[in-house]
Amino acid sequence: MEYMNKTNKTTTSTKQVSGISFTSLLAILFIGLKLTGVINWSWLWVLSPIWIPIAIVLALVIILLAFSMLIDFFFK
Repeated sequence: MEYMNKTNKTTTSTKQVSGISFTSLLAILFIGLKLTGVINWSWLWVLSPIWIPIAIVLALVIILLAFSMLIDFFFK
């Protein structure tokens, strides 16, 4: 959002949003449940809220790169 200050110079205001995401809350919950003995899951699944979104993003990047390479190969 831009506005004029007293010296008639344009400045830009920024809004900073901070907070904890759903996957972070879920990971903290699973870790707490694992450490207190409520669940008996392997650590792979306890930490899955952290690594599954990363794996999905990496898979999408790989698919998009492969698609881009195919487009370049067939249309050049």
